[in-house]
Amino acid sequence: MRSIKPGLVAAGVGMAVNIVLAIVKIVTGVIGNSYALIADGIESTTDIVSSLVVWTGLKFSSLPPDEDHPYGHGKAESIAGMVVAVTLLLAAMFIGIQSVREIITPHHAPAWFTLLVLALVIGTKETLYRFVFRVGDELASNAVKGDAWHHRSDAITSAAAFVGISVALIGGKGYESADDWAALLACAFILFNGYRIFRAALGEIMDAAVPSPIQKEIRELSSSVPGVMRVEKCRIRKSGLGLIVEIHLEVDGDLTVRRGHEIAHEVSNRLKSSALSVQDVVVHVEPASTSA
Repeated sequence: MRSIKPGLVAAGVGMAVNIVLAIVKIVTGVIGNSYALIADGIESTTDIVSSLVVWTGLKFSSLPPDEDHPYGHGKAESIAGMVVAVTLLLAAMFIGIQSVREIITPHHAPAWFTLLVLALVIGTKETLYRFVFRVGDELASNAVKGDAWHHRSDAITSAAAFVGISVALIGGKGYESADDWAALLACAFILFNGYRIFRAALGEIMDAAVPSPIQKEIRELSSSVPGVMRVEKCRIRKSGLGLIVEIHLEVDGDLTVRRGHEIAHEVSNRLKSSALSVQDVVVHVEPASTSA
């Protein structure tokens, strides 16, 4: 079973960075007359909530099985992933609605110094995205990956705002709303990734099949155990950061019950000791079919 510590550290770092950036962006946006920057700051506050949800979900998912939850609490991680995706979708919708309002409301062009803040934000959030996404990829955690995409969406909206404000400053009169149009266009990308993360997390909750390469590797590992003649069925589902496997093996029908039991244990141990983070294995042993 993978350790959740890297995920907790990534979520904690994300919360700390976002608290600072949210304050800086909102204050600079108000002073510098940039709604795109204010909206960006508001989106950063949702990132704080996102990281907190991920941190909480990972903590719950690591709890051991109990009488009420014999399969453990792994689904808490998937639920956290769905919550993160929903907050991402809501943030994009909020920014989109407010951007439209600003477009139809005449206002002054943003101040030049907002570009300096945005450049700092873009570099910081892109670096944070790469760090958190790498952790999420190593843990195979959709919740952590979703949190990473919150950081990437922040970098994208900041980049869009940077372009929009630059256009507004260079174009002068008549181009004041360029940063609002930029924020609106960025929403489409954020919505797409929110939907993608939501779909992946929902699949885990609904016990969707794991990717084919993982199924293939589990079948190959099981087949490599001496005494296993064929893997007849193999069902795998993701629970938290681990996998739960149900596998049907065919062995020589003339083997003793004891030997069949030993083979089953060998298969279970081999899967659990692999790099696939297999959490639990149920092995069903069947006599191999014989041709007439």
